Amino acid sequence: MNINITASNMELTDAIREYVEKRSLGLEKFMQNNDTTQMVRVEVGKTTMHHKHGDVYKAQFDITIAGAKFHAVSEKEDLYSAIDDAKEGIIREITSNKDRRGTLFRRGARSVKKMLKGISKRNPFTSKY
Repeated sequence: MNINITASNMELTDAIREYVEKRSLGLEKFMQNNDTTQMVRVEVGKTTMHHKHGDVYKAQFDITIAGAKFHAVSEKEDLYSAIDDAKEGIIREITSNKDRRGTLFRRGARSVKKMLKGISKRNPFTSKY
């Protein structure tokens, strides 16, 4: 797993780098078999919006797992809470995609089984009767 960490509008200190690396290691359980195409890109920084006062920090996670891309962004008043929130968002996105793929596979398999039994004449590959 490759981790790229960048900072915008602030200096990337060793403490921030270590915290992001520690949080990113928790994402390894969602990765598949140490594939070299797995890329984690993390961007942390300070952002200023005209309607927000004080320091507003942004954390952004971009992950590529076997060709699929996932993205999560969080803006908070504390940098560490923004990193934690973005990590939770990316985990939520990865698991929902995994659940959706499993559901679609089971639904297609159920349709093929009905077609083979003769219960349904619907072709699951063309969605036509």
